[in-house]
Amino acid sequence: MTIRSPLRSLRQELLFLSAALALAAGGLAAGGAAPAAAATGPCDIYASYGTPCVAAHSTTRALYASYDGPLYQVRRSSDSTTKTIYPVSAGSYANAATQNSFCAGTTCVITEIYDQSGHGNNLTQAPAGGAAGGPDNLASATAASILLDGHTVYGVYVAPGTGYRDDHTSGIATGDAAEGEYAVLDGTHYDAGCCFDYGNAETNNDDNGAGHMEAIYFGNITAWGYGTGSGPWIMADMENGLFSGVNARYNANDPTISDRFTTAMIEGESNHWAILGGNAQSGGVSTFYSGVRPSGYNPMHKEGAIILGIGGDNSKSSAGTFYEGVLTSGYPSAAAESAVQANIVSAGYAP
Repeated sequence: MTIRSPLRSLRQELLFLSAALALAAGGLAAGGAAPAAAATGPCDIYASYGTPCVAAHSTTRALYASYDGPLYQVRRSSDSTTKTIYPVSAGSYANAATQNSFCAGTTCVITEIYDQSGHGNNLTQAPAGGAAGGPDNLASATAASILLDGHTVYGVYVAPGTGYRDDHTSGIATGDAAEGEYAVLDGTHYDAGCCFDYGNAETNNDDNGAGHMEAIYFGNITAWGYGTGSGPWIMADMENGLFSGVNARYNANDPTISDRFTTAMIEGESNHWAILGGNAQSGGVSTFYSGVRPSGYNPMHKEGAIILGIGGDNSKSSAGTFYEGVLTSGYPSAAAESAVQANIVSAGYAP
């Protein structure tokens, strides 16, 4: 006769229970249960390095690990009602299923992109400016379907004439104050129009002269600056010029971008600025320029509005696709930018 130890029997029961719980958890995940919150987001990283986000926009995911607020709003054409899209859980990807259900059988446009930083710097339909009338067009809510960590999400597809803006912001760098900016973009969607920008611009929608802007530009226009090859290039729009380096023309270190998903970064402080870029699906970021300001751009006269898809004076003949981006308070360190790029790669952008 075999006599079983009560302790051994208890141990076996606990093992069976543990295995059963693991299987149950796997079944819930396979059945579409909400994913666990991200351990960290890009804005958590920037904050940890002392350069917090003062604007954080994305239609694809939460940019803070704890963020479970609104990402963007869509409006359907059938009855002009609106719907706010949230992440599926704190720190996670956008709940595209909500949009799909709401927009079924009709068309939708993106009416508002919410600021996740808490500063209230939401992007809405851009008004008229010195270069073009308005209001600008709104982006189709379904024209930029991609995958994020294997889940369908939607970017902001900017066709010529489309634009978003916030002229009444909080916390954005003004004057010669330091800031950083990054955006994840579609590296294959661009043109030579002016100007597909994301970043800091004039508050009166007009061209107020050199140094009144500091925004990321992406495209292959050659009227001002340009880099190697035929483009597209990441450049800085500082008003009255797109700069690939210290000079207004050619920078041999600013390469043509060929990545499907591109990380673009612009940093600026007193008489110093930089361009960085990388593949948003793998690897790190490289510095394409880091040095003094162009002649006539020191000091800067940044005004603190935020634009997406247009120039500071509402120039709107450009095209591109935006997935996520932020503006920071202070000049980010190389370590911060490297960690943010690693976070972007880990998010799992895919066609």
